[in-house]
Amino acid sequence: MLKIVEKAKIYFAIPLVLILLGVIFFAANGGFVQDVDFAGGMTMYVDMGKEADLGEIAKVVESADSSIKSPNVLKSDGNVVVIQTTPIERDVRDKIQTALVDKYGIDRNTAFIQIEDVTATMGAELRSQALTAALIACLLMFIYIVIRFEFFTGLSAVICLIHDVLIMLTFYAVFRVPMNANFIAAMLTIIGYSINNTIVVFDRVRENQGKAMRDLKSLVNTSVNQTLKRSIYTTLTTIVPVVLLYVLGVDSIKEFALPLMVGLLAGTYSSVFLAGSVWAGLKSLVKKKKLARR
Repeated sequence: MLKIVEKAKIYFAIPLVLILLGVIFFAANGGFVQDVDFAGGMTMYVDMGKEADLGEIAKVVESADSSIKSPNVLKSDGNVVVIQTTPIERDVRDKIQTALVDKYGIDRNTAFIQIEDVTATMGAELRSQALTAALIACLLMFIYIVIRFEFFTGLSAVICLIHDVLIMLTFYAVFRVPMNANFIAAMLTIIGYSINNTIVVFDRVRENQGKAMRDLKSLVNTSVNQTLKRSIYTTLTTIVPVVLLYVLGVDSIKEFALPLMVGLLAGTYSSVFLAGSVWAGLKSLVKKKKLARR
């Protein structure tokens, strides 16, 4: 049987080291790498008419004008590619179109499906909305869990959610993955998924409490071990299709699947190794304070 509470310091140290590593990379690199969605820029959807090399397209785009630096070219559905650049003027955009037409012989009138500009202001608004959505989701879940269980259960669950989000941010900071709208979708998905696993653990804790199991250590250890197989199987059945999406999907799908895999693993870890220990620690702290007052 896993000794969850007894080895809590080890289980807490692992994510703390990872998060600290993320903070170091974040500071050293001057923040996250932000995609067009957040930093602003130009996005162009182009139907190439046939399979084309993404690296070659990037070189063609970059050679169109000296102001274009490191364009991002992604594969979309079929033969459609997505070209992303930093904010550029209209005449530079026209040069990109001309360069692509000359190189690949595509029709200027039909090949360019959609061209859109995202300003830095819109990116800041998107970040703000993402943060607001995450905070509202955590708050509503906290309220529900407090009503359904009790205060410290809700607080422990929210702490675990914060852990999951921080691990995802660490992944973005360390591996320099561009942060875009897919991060928002993955983050909200993980918040919903992780809370489900955590609730299962706390439901078993409450059930065992009703069986007069009063010792917090044995209560948490027993409850976590009873739900361990369920947590592992649930994660495996969820992560397998996500891995397949990453392997077989187009670039836009991969950008969503990759942080989702990280979040799934972080959510499972927090549900199994952190949630019960946080709850037991909070309960013990309150109990000690009450005894000290007496």
